Amino acid sequence: MEIKKSPKANLDDKRLTFTLIGLVVALFVIWRVFEYRSYDKQQYEAFARTVEVMDEEMEITKQEQPKPQVQAPKPQVTQIQVVEDDTEVEDIDINAEVDQDEVIEEYVYEAPEIEEEEIVEEEVFLSVEENPEFPGGTAKLLEYVQKNLKYPMMARESDIQGRVFVGFVVEKDGSISNVRVLRGIGGGCDEEAVRVVQTLPKFKPGKQRGNPVRVQYTLPIVFKLQ
Repeated sequence: MEIKKSPKANLDDKRLTFTLIGLVVALFVIWRVFEYRSYDKQQYEAFARTVEVMDEEMEITKQEQPKPQVQAPKPQVTQIQVVEDDTEVEDIDINAEVDQDEVIEEYVYEAPEIEEEEIVEEEVFLSVEENPEFPGGTAKLLEYVQKNLKYPMMARESDIQGRVFVGFVVEKDGSISNVRVLRGIGGGCDEEAVRVVQTLPKFKPGKQRGNPVRVQYTLPIVFKLQ
């Protein structure tokens, strides 16, 4: 037996059906929204973890410059040339076993003595064939001495007078050397006589067998108060 519903009941049933369908749709939409947000969160967290891991793994390394290659010097080869030697070498007996109590004499090096070369002066003649001569002769020599001689004040005050004998050598070139007092009178006269003789100009040198030689010369110088 078929039960017939009234039009109002059918309308209610339809409304209930649409309500249920709308509720299902709404739940589905809400579920999809939450699912989408959860998926975004998971994606974001996964991306953040990936970036963090990459930051940890990323290390800044210093690039080392390649070292310049230094060429090693070529080895020098020394050529040894063997030369035949006919010289006989005596065998040397070396005793490697030395008694510790044996006294070994210390070697002392003695430098050889060097003989000093003696400087031998040429002979001085006391008498020669041709005597040394002052330019102009003996008179000019005495005139030169009297003109340049100065009477010492000490000798003048002490009334010292007399002759001073001065010896010297006339060299081969006529110059004067080795001036010395042979006999003096003091009071400053000896020193004055030597001074004047040292100022003498060159003589004509003495000669022996035609060759100039060194000649000993003695000159008396007179000190006299007037």
